[in-house]
Amino acid sequence: MQSQSKFPVSALFTVLMFGFMYLPIAVLAFYSFNAAPNSAQWKGFTFSWYVKFFQDNRILSALGDSLLVASLATAIAAVIGTLMAIGLSRYQFYGKKLFQGAVYLPLIIPDIAIAVATLVFLAVIAVPLSLWTIVAAHVVFCLAYVALVVSTRLTNLDPNLEEAALDLGASLLQSLVFVLLPQLAPAIISGCLLAFVLSMDDFLIASFTAGGGVNTIPMEIFSRVRTSVRPDMNALSVVLMIASASVALIAEVIRYQSEKKRFQ
Repeated sequence: MQSQSKFPVSALFTVLMFGFMYLPIAVLAFYSFNAAPNSAQWKGFTFSWYVKFFQDNRILSALGDSLLVASLATAIAAVIGTLMAIGLSRYQFYGKKLFQGAVYLPLIIPDIAIAVATLVFLAVIAVPLSLWTIVAAHVVFCLAYVALVVSTRLTNLDPNLEEAALDLGASLLQSLVFVLLPQLAPAIISGCLLAFVLSMDDFLIASFTAGGGVNTIPMEIFSRVRTSVRPDMNALSVVLMIASASVALIAEVIRYQSEKKRFQ
């Protein structure tokens, strides 16, 4: 009887929770098809706003900058983060715990703190702000996410496979390339996809470290919605959400397939 009486309460809480999270997204998607030039009232159904932002040179330029920053930051973080995770998992050295804590520190530090600290550091060493300073700043937190995902995978791998490869005459580099990296590939891809999405969505760090003429998609959206929210920005937000959700789904499928093969 107690479980039956508690069920409606838990079900109501679940509905309210998902409603609170996803109802604003549903409203945003609904008004992206609004024919009115603003979101204050409904004036009919149209796809024109989706066509309009694809023809907007400023948005396309900002999208290009965002894709370039995210791609470069993810590629750099993939290499360094993977090697860092392997080193922390397989080797012992002085100050390992301290270094490990420093690696994962960007995961818990607020973005505004990272943005201000990076800006102050760049000012101290007299580095002019540009697209490359955004890339360098994004590598910091992308590195942490890639290293975290890869290190989680490393804890479930059998180190005897690497030792067997070394006993059979393989060098350390050959053992890394032909034995360890193929096993880590799903985790590396998942970590890279996660880092890519986070880099694309970042606003605070990019806005603090961007130079003149550099504009990412989140910065462009913020500059346009400060006065009013227009349907073309609603349409752009819907497309970005769909793209981010697709990348996250691909990462989850890769992770699931990897775990499934491991337990077969």
